[in-house]
Amino acid sequence: MNAEQVMQELEALGKERTKKMYVANGAREPLYGVATGAMKPIFRQTKINQPLAEQLYATGNYDAMYFAGIIADPNAMTEADYNRWMDGAYFYMLSDFVVAVTLAEADIAQKVADEWIKSGEDLRMSAGWSCYCWLLGSRPDQEFSESKLAGMLELVSKSIHQSPERTRYSMNNFLYTVAVSYSPLHDLACETARQVGPVEVDKDKPKSKLINAYDNIQKAVDKGRTGFKRKHVRC
Repeated sequence: MNAEQVMQELEALGKERTKKMYVANGAREPLYGVATGAMKPIFRQTKINQPLAEQLYATGNYDAMYFAGIIADPNAMTEADYNRWMDGAYFYMLSDFVVAVTLAEADIAQKVADEWIKSGEDLRMSAGWSCYCWLLGSRPDQEFSESKLAGMLELVSKSIHQSPERTRYSMNNFLYTVAVSYSPLHDLACETARQVGPVEVDKDKPKSKLINAYDNIQKAVDKGRTGFKRKHVRC
């Protein structure tokens, strides 16, 4: 399939209700409103195809950009490529669930994520923390430096409440993921989450809300989900 054929398939799969939901979360035109599960038959035809992924991502169409992440070849992309994709990621569903997810399957994942965390830009920082969540939830513990992750927990404890909106979400998720998926620092992550306490998000909306990693960690512990690792990051 070429890019034009994929776009036609995506348009045919679009649903107005799904489109409205995506727009409510920050997506903008152009988009069709395709449920992610509905993309699987197209993937069976395209397989992994980096040149096609680049063409689709460049369209600026949200559904095409999402599908680009599904068919991308993570190790064929350089740091410059990931930064270019981040430049086009205009809201969190692209930064955290397309670019960060794709990066999490690349050999350079930690290096790029570290740079994004230091960037000072909300969506880049959010994607960096999110990438570590995807990594910790899928790769063996021995692939990570315990001291480095401990330092990242300390950074979260010191800065989460002053961080930008999406970064707060991803930092909170990082606390949860370390506690649940990285056994060596389970206790430290639990204690850090307890000290951090509830984190206020959606401050720009009529009613803000509180998220609490510590409460969610305790629920996961009660369900026996500690040590959880997923087989695949991407669908």
